[in-house]
Amino acid sequence: MAQQEGAQLLRRVPELDLVMGPQHANRLEDLLEEVFSGNQVVATEPVHIMEDITKPRRDSTMTAWVNVIYGCNERCTYCVVPGVRGVEQSRTPEAIRAEMEQLGSQGYKEVTLLGQNIDAYGRDLPGITPEGRHQNTLTDLLYFVHDVPGIERIRFATSHPRYFTERLIRACAELPKVCEHFHIPFQSGDNEILKAMARGYTHEKYRRIIDTIRRYTPDAAISADAIVGFPGETEAQFENTLKLVEDIGFDQLNTAAYSPRPGTPAALWQNQLSETVKSDRLQRLNHLVATKAMERSQRYRDRIEEILVEDQNPKDPTQVMGRTRSNRLTFFPGNINELNGNLVPVRITEVRPFSLTGEVLS
Repeated sequence: MAQQEGAQLLRRVPELDLVMGPQHANRLEDLLEEVFSGNQVVATEPVHIMEDITKPRRDSTMTAWVNVIYGCNERCTYCVVPGVRGVEQSRTPEAIRAEMEQLGSQGYKEVTLLGQNIDAYGRDLPGITPEGRHQNTLTDLLYFVHDVPGIERIRFATSHPRYFTERLIRACAELPKVCEHFHIPFQSGDNEILKAMARGYTHEKYRRIIDTIRRYTPDAAISADAIVGFPGETEAQFENTLKLVEDIGFDQLNTAAYSPRPGTPAALWQNQLSETVKSDRLQRLNHLVATKAMERSQRYRDRIEEILVEDQNPKDPTQVMGRTRSNRLTFFPGNINELNGNLVPVRITEVRPFSLTGEVLS
């Protein structure tokens, strides 16, 4: 909001003192001094990232997010992020490892490496191998941070199909700490809609990526994002999305009906769909998602899964909850004071579309 509106916010809401973009978080003290001096302040101009920028909030004492790349260079026609978060800026591998080492020493067990387009990590960093390959890729980063003491699990998000490589998939299969879970948004199963979205790939390429993942890691969980009701989407094009979901069988799918975002090309197009059509398609997609997720859940029944205990079940204080390596939420009886932060073997006794129940093995 600050990046998008800037000084216009001060004109619309004159009682505001300060409008600040996220990349200025480490300047807050100086900016407040200007406010205390009687000025209205706008700090939204692009700046290069600095390593003393405020660290992300830790909602858990066991799992943490670590930003590895800021901004986005993509120009998806429905998305406002590139315009408000600026160009891609990667942190150095050394800075990322140092933050992970600190987290490991503080007792964190799981880290998710985070970026708006994480597969683009390192494109803006120097370094070429003798073979001519860029040596600061996400794959290289995974190898570089894999042995950080105390960190037992590593995840990463969010991926872009345009940059998802077989080398990255092979690294995930080779590195024991990298979890068997891939979040790769596809947004639409129709090539014409993907072209209108400016996504830069086809549904055939997306399917090849999933096939490659399942060749290296057959049991991997696949999650994604999808948009229905994009401007101009026909019923036949929507059914191509349904077909992709039916064929792949996602473990989880974040779905949304398209909504116009100010400042994006698609918001200005005349071929917008009605809310009734968008709502109908969203309901149909969600029904299929739940059906396929339930089918995928069946493979967990009677299996022993390693669960990282994160919290007490808020609906049942006799249970604790955590996640499998494949990111499936799991509940089982236990004392949170005894089990919090532990990796516990659990036999799965009950499966649902998006969560599991089990019992601890002695």
